[in-house]
Amino acid sequence: MISIKQINERDIDLCYELDSNTISLWSKKQWVNEFKKEGTKVFGVLIKNLVIGICVFQVVLDEAQINYFVVNQKFRKKGFGSYLMRYLINKCENLNLKKLLLEVSQSNVTAERFYRRFDFSTVGIRKNYYKDGSHALLKEKNLTTKIM
Repeated sequence: MISIKQINERDIDLCYELDSNTISLWSKKQWVNEFKKEGTKVFGVLIKNLVIGICVFQVVLDEAQINYFVVNQKFRKKGFGSYLMRYLINKCENLNLKKLLLEVSQSNVTAERFYRRFDFSTVGIRKNYYKDGSHALLKEKNLTTKIM
């Protein structure tokens, strides 16, 4: 059974482990700090009780910034990332947010293609942003707000 649940600080080890086994983006200290940021929410996509993907986003005013989005390598290209992204978009629309923002390495062609499928458009570039010298593509998606 596939489900999505909110993840809290008690699950930092789980987040760090998934990160370490995939994109190795954050240290354990960075994970701790992420959970302390105001407006930050963490969701996981699960098969039974196994977390196979995580999305971290932060709400600021009427926008949300995706700070982290990953699906375990073994479960990619099976629709789990799309399931999690659709959940996130719906959640943001229900919060009446206007935009969803993220940045992705220009060299990460797979992720760039994934975000394009969800109508994220490139609105800027941070040159030589990543350690490997690649540029960060700044992306945004306009959201449809729900009328109350």
